[in-house]
This record gives sequence, structure tokens and C-alpha cells, in this order.
Amino acid sequence: MEILTTPEARFDSLSEYDFEEAHIDIGEGLSVHHAEAGAGPAVLLIHGQPTWSYLYRNMIETLAKRGFRVVAPDLVGFGKSSKPRRVEDHSYEGHVSWMIEWLNRVDLDGITLFAQDWGGLIGLRLLANQPDRFSRLVVANTGLPTGDQRMPDAFMAWREFVRNTPDFDCGRIVQGGTIRTLSDAEVAAYNAPFPDDSYRAGPRVMPSLVPISPNDPSSEPNRQAWRTLFGWERPTLTLFSDGDPITAGGERIFQSKIPGAAGQPHRTIEHAGHFLQEDAADVLADTIAAWMH
Repeated sequence: MEILTTPEARFDSLSEYDFEEAHIDIGEGLSVHHAEAGAGPAVLLIHGQPTWSYLYRNMIETLAKRGFRVVAPDLVGFGKSSKPRRVEDHSYEGHVSWMIEWLNRVDLDGITLFAQDWGGLIGLRLLANQPDRFSRLVVANTGLPTGDQRMPDAFMAWREFVRNTPDFDCGRIVQGGTIRTLSDAEVAAYNAPFPDDSYRAGPRVMPSLVPISPNDPSSEPNRQAWRTLFGWERPTLTLFSDGDPITAGGERIFQSKIPGAAGQPHRTIEHAGHFLQEDAADVLADTIAAWMH
């Protein structure tokens, strides 16, 4: 497996991203980077595609000030983590295994998981694999598909776009999923991990790894994860936005299927797109902190 590492100089001009950082060796020559701040109960923030932990910069700061230890890793292939160069080196099950290994080595417990986009597809598998590590769950604009239901047209269009577009500009893609206008520096920050297209195998392949048929390689593992969630009685909160065509209505699945979601103060985040962390970071962080306290 050929592994690329983004030169650190690519991140020199980042603003609002001044946290403790670590690189954890997870084997196979791979390293997972994470940012963290604060002390107290652990809050684990897992990003999706094509973002990285920079997405959580404002939430990290707010939650740390509210009395929590906040940890935000970069998935393999993203941010400051290692980047397998070949598309064939990326699989759904591989990404889950890599992050399970990272979690074991970081050894977090009593975790409140916040999962959005692929942060849900991977993060919910982490919870199902080691449920005793987790105390609470917050899901936002995400899902855990098994291929047994038809995927939204918006997702299928996105899948085709990622597969075929010659110009994969991560910063502009994040802007397309955000209601507010990002600054040039913010757009550049989302492009920083990828000096050229050889670094983008992870973002390029992820939509194609989502199970869209019942016999997809990850369909049964996701069904098994749902079986764990069907018995999950610990507090579960949904914070979906009102402006995401891909995951619209997905909160109802979590609210109806997870016992721990019963009676919780679920909230629709208004005036926010798919990347609601960019549109409503303070609302999200304040809501989570108040709920946890």
C-alpha cells in the first residue's frame, strides 16, 4: 500500500485551529491525526467526506470551555492523517477497522459521540463494536444504510458527481453544502490536505462505498450494528438540519429505532445545510453541552 502524507507546510496558514495535536500509529504504516482540547468527560467528534477535523474547530473551542475533553480525529485519507494513494486501498470495512484501532490506542471511555456524514457511517460502527466505551450519542445529518432501502436521488446524483468530475475541489464542495458564505481562507483550509489529486483517493471513493444494495459487502455488518442500536438505551439525541436534501427525514429512523432516543429534546437546526457545523457551530455546541450537563 502506497501511503502519502500531506506536507505540514500546507497547514501553516490555518486560522482558528490552534489545538493540541497527536498522530497515532495504527499499523500498516498508517497514522491517524487528531486534535483535542479541554478536560472532563470525553466528546468524540467524527467528520465525514470531504472534510476533516477543521470542520469542528469552533465546536471544539466551545465544548472545551464548557468543561469537556473534546477529541476530533481525521479519518484515514483526510486531513493530517495518512492517505493511501490507491482507490482500491479504501473500503468501508477497512475504514471501520482503522478507526477501531485508533480508538483502542487512544483508549477513550465514557464517550459522547457526535457523528455527521461518514462520521455516522463509521462512528456508529465504532459504538456497535464497543458499546461500553460510549455513554451518549448525538447524530446529525447522517445514517447507517444497509442497502435494504432506496437511497435518496440527491445522494445518487452526488455519487455520480464524485465519480466523474475531473475537478474535485473539496473547499468548493463544502461551500456547496453550507448556507453561509465561507471565507477564502476557510475554503483553502478544506483544500489544504490535498496538494493534488493523488492525495484525494479517500474523498473520491467514499460515496461509492456506501451500501446501496442488500448484498453490498458492508450491508450485513451494518445490519449487525443496527441490532446493537435497537438495544441501545443510553441517551441519544438527533440534531439534523433543515437544509440538507441528502439526509432530510433521517432523524426519524434514529428516533423510532433507538430506545435511548425516547423522550430526548431532539432539535432541528434551522438555517443550516449539510455541513451544519459551519452554519451553526455555536448552536450545536451549546445544545450538546446543555444536554450533557
